[in-house]
Amino acid sequence: MASSAISATPTSSFIANKKDLGRFGFSSTSQFSIHKCKKSAIPMKIMSVMTPQQSDRRPATTGTVKTALTLTEKILARASEKPQLSPGENVWVNVDILMTHDVCGPGSIGIFKKEFGENAKVWDREKLVIIPDHYIFTSDERANRNVDILRDFCTEQNIKYFYDIKDLSNFKVNPDYKGVCHVALAQEGHCRPGEVLLGTDSHTCTAGAFGQFATGIGNTDAGFVLGAGKLLLKVPPTLRFVMDGEMPDYLLAKDLILQIIGEISVSGATYKAMEFTGTTVESLTMEERMTLCNMVVEAGGKNGVVPADSTTFKYLEDKTSIGYEPVYSDANASFLSEYRFDVSKLEPLVAKPHSPDNRALARECKDVKIDRVYIGSCTGGKTEDFLAAAKVFLASGKKVKVPTFLVPATQKVWMDVYTLPVPGSGGKTCSQIFEEAGCDTPASPSCGACLGGPKDTYARMNEPMVCVSTTNRNFPGRMGHREGQIYLASPYTAAASALTGYVTDPREFLQ
Repeated sequence: MASSAISATPTSSFIANKKDLGRFGFSSTSQFSIHKCKKSAIPMKIMSVMTPQQSDRRPATTGTVKTALTLTEKILARASEKPQLSPGENVWVNVDILMTHDVCGPGSIGIFKKEFGENAKVWDREKLVIIPDHYIFTSDERANRNVDILRDFCTEQNIKYFYDIKDLSNFKVNPDYKGVCHVALAQEGHCRPGEVLLGTDSHTCTAGAFGQFATGIGNTDAGFVLGAGKLLLKVPPTLRFVMDGEMPDYLLAKDLILQIIGEISVSGATYKAMEFTGTTVESLTMEERMTLCNMVVEAGGKNGVVPADSTTFKYLEDKTSIGYEPVYSDANASFLSEYRFDVSKLEPLVAKPHSPDNRALARECKDVKIDRVYIGSCTGGKTEDFLAAAKVFLASGKKVKVPTFLVPATQKVWMDVYTLPVPGSGGKTCSQIFEEAGCDTPASPSCGACLGGPKDTYARMNEPMVCVSTTNRNFPGRMGHREGQIYLASPYTAAASALTGYVTDPREFLQ
C-alpha cells in the first residue's frame, strides 16, 4: 500500500540544488542530493608548510554568513531575537499567545501564584486566551469548579480574552462561550503567521496550519509564561512532507495524516517539526490544514506547520486587525528527512485500536462490526467535517444503523450545522440531513467524549463498545471505557460506517 504512494529519503540533511523558488522556498519538483563526508585518502603526515601569499583585499564588512533556515527555525530565531540558530540549540522564546483551558488552567494558575506571588500580574493580559471547553456540560462538581477558578482569575487579572460559560442548561445564552479551544483560537483570530502560540494542550499544534510555531506545554511551563512571557525551548529539526497530486473526492486531510503516522509511527517525529508542502497541501482549505497539523503530536511531533499563502490570508481578513509577518523556509534549508506522497494513489484509511499508527485501509476492515459512530472534536468537529458527513448521508439516502453522535466543536460550527446549505442538497442544511438519516441531535459544542470525561459526558463510552470516531486518539480508555475499541477515521468514513454498521470505505456511497 505504501510503496505506491510514498518515497522517503531518511537522511541527515537535504540541500536544494535549485535556485530560489520564491516565497515558499521550495517546489514540488525540487531535486535533492545527499552530501556525505568521506574519509580522506591523504596520509596525515605533514611534509612541508608553505607561507600563504599575502593579499591586498580588505576584510569583508558585510557581517557573518547566515545559515539557511527552515520555517520553524526562522520563527524561533525571530522570537528569540537571534539572527540565526540551529536544531538542538536552547533559546529563550518570546510568546505571542498563551492559551489554557479548564483542565490545565487551574494548575497553571496555581503555579503562577506560587512562583510569582499571590498578587502578581500576568505579563500581558491581552496575550492570554482562556477557553473553557473540556468538561463543561456535566454535573461533576470538580469539573464545574475548574471553570469557576478560571473565571475568578480572569476577573482578578482583567483578562481580555476569556470565553466564559455560566448557564450550562443552554449554551446559546452564553454569547462569550466558544467551545473547543483549537478551533476557537482560529475562529477568533488568535492564530497568525510567523507568531509563537503555546497552549496547555497537546493539540495546540493545530494552529501550525497558519504558518506559525504552535505547540503544547505543561502546567509548570505555562505558569512561568504567565509571569515572564517567555519560555526556554529547544529548536527542533524539521521533517518535510511533500504531498502532490489531485485529491480524490473520497479523501480528506484525516486520511493524509493517518497515512503519514502509519508510515513513520507514533514516535517517528519525536521532538521534530513537521512541515507540510506540495500542491495537495496548497489546495487544502484552512480547516483541512488544521486537521493535518492537529495530529502531528500523534507522531511525536513538536509542532506542525503549513506555509502561509493566499488561503491563509483570506481566512484571516475578517478575523484579526493585528499585523503579522509570515516567514518561509529558505530554498537551501536543511531538513532532517523528506517524505514524498502521490496523494492521487491513496485510499481511505482508518487507525485500528489501540494506536494512531495502526493503519489499515478502510476496505480491509469491512467485516468489523461497530456499535456507534462519533463525529466531533478538534480533529473532526469543524464545519467542513459536518458538511463532509452530510454529503455521504445525502448520497446514500439511507438511515444510520448504529447510534451516531454529533458534537460540533464550537458555537459557530453548531450554527453552521443548522444554517449552511449542503451543496447539491437543494438547500437542505446539515441538521436536516442528519435528522433524516436518523442521527442524534447535534449536541452542545465542547470536547465531548473525546477525552472520556465525567461519566455523564455526552456520548461517553461507559461500557465496552466498538466506535468509529473522527477524533485523534484511540488508546484504551480514551473515550471512556478501557475495553472500548476506537477506529479513527475521516468524517467520510465515519458517516459511511454509520450507514452500514460496519467499518466502511466511503467510496461505497461517494462513487
